[in-house]
Amino acid sequence: MALPKQVRLKGHRTFKFIHKNSKKYYGKLMDFKVVKSYPELLLSHNNYTFINNFKFAVTVSKKVSKKSVVRNKIRRKLHEYFLKIYQKEYNHIPYWVVVNLKGGNFYDYETELLKEFQTLFTKIGLRK
Repeated sequence: MALPKQVRLKGHRTFKFIHKNSKKYYGKLMDFKVVKSYPELLLSHNNYTFINNFKFAVTVSKKVSKKSVVRNKIRRKLHEYFLKIYQKEYNHIPYWVVVNLKGGNFYDYETELLKEFQTLFTKIGLRK
């Protein structure tokens, strides 16, 4: 299942802003980049209803796999897991979060990947 439209991060300027100004949390398999929302960047998308909400994105590098099918499966699994643990009460928190997966083979480490995702998500303070 895809992320709801109000939760998705999009736009190259948004990602550049996050990579430049974010606070980073490092794990063994992935990195989290968290920044306070900056709604002025989203005004060019002509969507003024959800610009102050919590937004989320997952990026999977080609270092993980050269095949886009594999990268998309990993991304979809993380989106699905995020939707399980995401609660509507967090929607008012004005943070933008980008998850960057480090290079490696994730076929055998699916449970470890989800466990690390959960611990980093808790470490940020977005889940209790």
